[in-house]
Amino acid sequence: MAHVNDAWYVERRQLDGTTRRHKTPRHGLGKRWIVRWRDHAGEDRKQFFDRKSDAEQAAARLDTELARRTYIDPRAGEIAFRDYAEQWRLGQFADPNTAYQVRARLQLHVYPKLGNLALQVITPSHIRSWLRGLTVSLSYQRTLFANVSQIFTAAVADDILAKNPCANRTVRKPVADPQQIVPWTARQVTEVHRALPDRYAILALLAAGTGLRQGEMLALSAADIDLDRRSLQVRRQIKLTPGNQPYFALPKGRKIRTVPLPDSMRDALAEHLARFPARSVTLGWDGTEGKPTTAELILTTRERKPVNRHYFNAKIWKPALTAAGIAPTRENGCHSLRHYYASVLLDGGESIKTVSERLGHADPGFTLRTYTHLLPQSDTRTRDIIDTAFRALPPRRPTSGAPAAHARHPSGPTRPRRAPGYFGPQG
Repeated sequence: MAHVNDAWYVERRQLDGTTRRHKTPRHGLGKRWIVRWRDHAGEDRKQFFDRKSDAEQAAARLDTELARRTYIDPRAGEIAFRDYAEQWRLGQFADPNTAYQVRARLQLHVYPKLGNLALQVITPSHIRSWLRGLTVSLSYQRTLFANVSQIFTAAVADDILAKNPCANRTVRKPVADPQQIVPWTARQVTEVHRALPDRYAILALLAAGTGLRQGEMLALSAADIDLDRRSLQVRRQIKLTPGNQPYFALPKGRKIRTVPLPDSMRDALAEHLARFPARSVTLGWDGTEGKPTTAELILTTRERKPVNRHYFNAKIWKPALTAAGIAPTRENGCHSLRHYYASVLLDGGESIKTVSERLGHADPGFTLRTYTHLLPQSDTRTRDIIDTAFRALPPRRPTSGAPAAHARHPSGPTRPRRAPGYFGPQG
């Protein structure tokens, strides 16, 4: 319970039993009224006020917060944003590559503006000012804002702050400009497949025929293919450390999935393995220092090593795009073949839920938002659907007899209509 004390006077009992006020050594110095309380950790705390009324209001508020367990230590928010953000980052991401990327974002675009400020002094105005100063793309701004908001949310959960300034209604979350995916044509897929070196040509067919991500294709093992069930299991991916060292990990979202294997894809894989047999590769699991894990990889280099995506994209993929007459841009990465796979499934009538499962998305809603513009849309189909429904309706029966010239009230003949603006008695 919080108590209010006078710092300038103290009451002492006299020999006759009465009390008398005596000045303290602090008399006339600093603020007069002290609020004392004990926090949830059992630590004695105090705060000074000029006026007694302010001290009493603070004591009442503290009693309420302590009782409801909503009390926040005023000193907790004194930690610098940078220091708390680093604590949050190290405890948030198990994947070292993700932790490195978040650290790079914060150092480049957040710490210069907010890093040295104490958490408790950062207001929605600071957040708005920081957002206005960003010069990166809107999609990247959205990622930065999400990271900063997550940090403040963690501070609220840790009872360091009462509110997240990013959640204030005056702060507008960056919204990226809508961009519709334009899938490649079958001819473009064919041209890129032809332009790739023989050792890596199977990658184009794998992506276009199964929708696997690049890291998943590079980690695909011969043991993952079930010829009898005509399917393949996506069990792992190859990731790279910030130092460009490869290691095995579960697929994105740590979600293993099974993908149907078309006969054409099965035949192409059999032909590839006949020319380039699978090679045994051992890498750490969930990091280079993780448990050594061995897989018979379908795609390897001439030196029987795992394919490094950075080398592949720069030295093999982009030259193949140029040879196929496609601009070697970020938008035309290996992911374009995954978009092609999704567009073919949707055009063939597969449901959003099925496409989401094939692609390994965590949420069908994400699949719908990404590919909704690729869903088959046809004015003719809409008309045919409605016409079919109407043909199934029973015919309307015509009423017998000619319609009456004047409708009659059930209780008798209707009264003649009044002249406009006339409210007098009726004849």
